[in-house]
Amino acid sequence: MRKFAPLFVTPAIFLTAATLSGCAGEPAKPAREKILSGDQMLRDSQGIAQLGSRWQEGKQMVERAEIMQRDAQGKLEEARRMMEEGQKIMRESEEGYKNLKQ
Repeated sequence: MRKFAPLFVTPAIFLTAATLSGCAGEPAKPAREKILSGDQMLRDSQGIAQLGSRWQEGKQMVERAEIMQRDAQGKLEEARRMMEEGQKIMRESEEGYKNLKQ
């Protein structure tokens, strides 16, 4: 009877077989970027437009407030002058009264 020599797999044959079996599978799918729908883009752009509009509204409020502050500052100064003038008139009147009484 004849004995068969055991079949040894050489490294070159093993690597070739491993490489071919790796290529035989399905290719890896690249990660796909999520495509936005038209509705989503519309909602996003409306949100951005709303933020811009709101910012502009806030800016206009600040500008009106600055004008009011300037006007108020002018009125305060005018009120102080009037108060000083009124107090001066009151003092002069009191002094005139005292002089008449003496």
